[in-house]
Amino acid sequence: GQEKLSCNPRKENGTHVVLCELGNPMKAGAQITVDMELSVSGLEDMGGAITFQLQLRSKNSPSSANTSVTVTVPVEAQAEMELRGNSLPATTVLPVSWHRVEGSRRLEDHGIKVEHVYQLHNKGPSTVSGVTLRLAVPTQLGDHVLLYLLELGTEGGMNCTDPPGLNAQQV
Repeated sequence: GQEKLSCNPRKENGTHVVLCELGNPMKAGAQITVDMELSVSGLEDMGGAITFQLQLRSKNSPSSANTSVTVTVPVEAQAEMELRGNSLPATTVLPVSWHRVEGSRRLEDHGIKVEHVYQLHNKGPSTVSGVTLRLAVPTQLGDHVLLYLLELGTEGGMNCTDPPGLNAQQV
């Protein structure tokens, strides 16, 4: 029959130990299979593997069966990132007769303001750090200005580098 084990974590000689009682008394010749599921946090910086040392100890007289086995489990941190974006307004149409006013510092003389908002989400299961997002925005179409980049803002503790030509005419 299946039984749940009672396990207790503790520190022993500077290492973390999980002690599980398998049975007391145990019948002679008994065979036991144990499946353990361990939940370990903070593995992002552990490298490529984590090593466990397993040992079966008996309180009876010492025997050669009290040997330990080393088990190495590969560790791979995974996180799924999702980039969402939209434009406000979603559609912009300039009148055919409209022309940009050269040298003007008024925003409306350079076109219709369109705000592009991007959100980067970590869908897990692991945490992420050191993420770099490179966003290419077409600013020219031939010799014509397609989008005039006015400003760049961030939220949520991110650092951004201003692209070349950001608000070059100081509008």
